[in-house]
Amino acid sequence: MTEAKAPDRFPVGLTIATAIAFAILCALGVWQVQRLAWKTELLRQIETRSTAPPAALERVLARAEGEDLGFYRVQVVCPGLDTAPFLQLYALKDGQAGSRLISACPLGAGPYGAILVDRGFVPDTVSARPPVADAGRRVEVVGLLREPEPGNFVTPDNRPGENQWFSRDVAAMAQALGARDPAPVFLLAETPTNPDFPALQPAPLPGEIPNRHLEYALTWFGLAGALIAVYAAMLWRRWKS
Repeated sequence: MTEAKAPDRFPVGLTIATAIAFAILCALGVWQVQRLAWKTELLRQIETRSTAPPAALERVLARAEGEDLGFYRVQVVCPGLDTAPFLQLYALKDGQAGSRLISACPLGAGPYGAILVDRGFVPDTVSARPPVADAGRRVEVVGLLREPEPGNFVTPDNRPGENQWFSRDVAAMAQALGARDPAPVFLLAETPTNPDFPALQPAPLPGEIPNRHLEYALTWFGLAGALIAVYAAMLWRRWKS
């Protein structure tokens, strides 16, 4: 007499692992949907603010404390900016490594004593830098306000003593430049601050800001669906065998 085969036990451990993995994949998909909404609003804000006629910087900075000032288009006159001392912030532009030159622009009115100006990008292939002198021209700057961009866990530490900067630290940069009471935002010039030094390229915005969060969300949700399909197929085979 042939003994009947005992049915396989329900795969509890595998089910728990699948449920955890499914929850993680779905959470990542939901996070990307949230990021999609954030990026869409950010791009709309950038388009609206960056294409508007420039407003006086002092008037924009005088707005309520805590208001988001990012990407507002402003104009200001900076005495001696073309020969001002500068810091070098490591940057990439169109896949090329280089430095952004950061100088302080003193302000004669408004709630702050100065604002840090990102004068533009110089590629590493250019060793020359703009001159630094005690007196320079009054430079009218039109540009975009940007909130500081703190570094993350892979960003190297700033090295003020070597004039090597890797993240936008308003307080530390202002101290290095001797600027008192700086505004909490940067001004990224879109007009030249050194017309006689064409290697310094104003670069207020990247050429294209990608928004692929919908693609990422569909990928995570697709992986979650594939996981459930594989798990269901495995249960079906165990039940049929």
